[in-house]
Amino acid sequence: MARKPTTSDHPPAAPTPPVAPAAEFVLDGTVVVDGSVTEAVREGAFDGAALVVPEVVLGDVEAQAAQNLETGVTALDGLRRLREACDARGVGLSFGGERPRDPGRLRAAGMLEALARDLAEQRGATLVTSSAAQGAICRARGTPVRVLDRPPLADVASLGLMRYFDAETMSVHLRARTRPRAKHGTPGSMRLDAVGDDVLTERDVERLAREVVGLAERHPEGFIESDSGGSTVVQLADLRIAIARPPFADAVEITAVRPVARTRLDDYRHADLLRERLRARHRGVLVSGAPGAGKSTFVQAIADDLEAAGWLIKTMEKPRDLVLSDEITQYTALDGDMANTADVLLLVRPDYTIFDEMRRTEDFRVFADMRLAGVGLVGVVHATRGIDALQRMVGRIELGVIPQVIDTVVFIDAGDVAEIFETEYTVKVPTGMGDEGLARPVIEVRDHETQQLAYEMYTFGEQVVVMPLGEGDRDKAVWRHAARGLEETLARLWRTPVAVEVRSDQRADVFVDPYLIPEILGRGGRGIREVEADVGLRLTLLPIQAHGGRGGRRGGHAARDGGDAGGIDDGGRGRSGSGRPFERRGKRGRR
Repeated sequence: MARKPTTSDHPPAAPTPPVAPAAEFVLDGTVVVDGSVTEAVREGAFDGAALVVPEVVLGDVEAQAAQNLETGVTALDGLRRLREACDARGVGLSFGGERPRDPGRLRAAGMLEALARDLAEQRGATLVTSSAAQGAICRARGTPVRVLDRPPLADVASLGLMRYFDAETMSVHLRARTRPRAKHGTPGSMRLDAVGDDVLTERDVERLAREVVGLAERHPEGFIESDSGGSTVVQLADLRIAIARPPFADAVEITAVRPVARTRLDDYRHADLLRERLRARHRGVLVSGAPGAGKSTFVQAIADDLEAAGWLIKTMEKPRDLVLSDEITQYTALDGDMANTADVLLLVRPDYTIFDEMRRTEDFRVFADMRLAGVGLVGVVHATRGIDALQRMVGRIELGVIPQVIDTVVFIDAGDVAEIFETEYTVKVPTGMGDEGLARPVIEVRDHETQQLAYEMYTFGEQVVVMPLGEGDRDKAVWRHAARGLEETLARLWRTPVAVEVRSDQRADVFVDPYLIPEILGRGGRGIREVEADVGLRLTLLPIQAHGGRGGRRGGHAARDGGDAGGIDDGGRGRSGSGRPFERRGKRGRR
């Protein structure tokens, strides 16, 4: 008979099982920056869970914020909002993993996502990401993953700064501790108006800046063109937004610019001349004008016109703010260098490339290299006159190469074409110089419409001269440049300060120390004759005391030649037996 079980035969009652440990989730940087995990926490999707932010993500955010990068400041604000959401829902939030020494280098190498994934695998946790690529890699590795949908994109029109725009607004200017202002009108006819009564606080401007950067990081038409040391440039649809903050600026500031007009080439003066010139062959064109004059609007019209005519058009821009048709590809600096972009474009083989805009010496050199390779180019530069655009090329590329690189200069003023110049390379005696021995390579700059010679560019001594050839002041301008060049040449030759005044195309007065005049004249005037032959002018030597404040009359005496090679008399003048002023031509033997 079976024994009746006693109480002692039963095992003791099991204690109430402990609450299962909370599920653990490791967050990568994507969900922190775009705010998708914050929204999920607010909706209760992670109630009872424990969230872990990798130290590598925190270190990267901290490093960017310490460098005053807008992306870092925005991500730091995202972490703050995540903490507030977790505290409100009772969700645990902690930080784990190793702190990196150089998060910037890891970010550049694309290692941040991999390190976050490794941390999830080490802890046996689920990785949370909003990156489809990260999700695919986790599934391939067998790592538990949860891919969150990114928050729905806000429309650009919903940005806080858009309330300061209206149909006529070209740009909005927001600065901490001031009232918001905006420029209204069209290129060449603008006014700056206040667009609000309330003074913006630093917090107001910071909030608007974070909103812009956050949307630019996710918007398909958004780009962060540059972000460094307190300066951030964002392109968002047709808005170009520059954000400045201390120490780069003395206060937080936002400047947002947008185009107010979409024009056609036919809307401009000389449209037929330009169209014929651009389509005849691949050209090198400089479009110049003051800031806000309408340069970008004009090159957009050129690009659209050429594209409609069947030409393949590309652009090089930083930032990419031209508003163009979808058929035109807009490139930026590849790896931060336009030279790399140029290498790609030479493989793409466009008919014309729009370079908007050229600021640094390297930009001008890239423009020249592409032009010499046969690519048609339209470059945009800041200049207050048409000729100033060419002068900006001087010193950046060889003077003799300029006409091969730039054959057309278009100056934009008040939203329309004001001047068109064309360049040509020739060898001639510069205008205003009478001696045929002074012939040299000259770049002629002509008015395209009238074909009148407007400027000449050439070397004079060690200087590059850009000579205006307008009626009335042409000769005086030539003489002034000649005088400066002679002063440098003669002072170096004679090792003494000199002053020069050019009196005509053939004559000049040279003012020197009177005690050096005999030595300069040389025996029988041979020394001065050699110098005159070199410079192509007849020189009259005068004491330096006679220079300056003389009105129209000499305050001293001219040096004269003589058998004793210029003995000095009481007036500091060299005399000859004839008593005539010394003004001879010849060659100088001593250098």
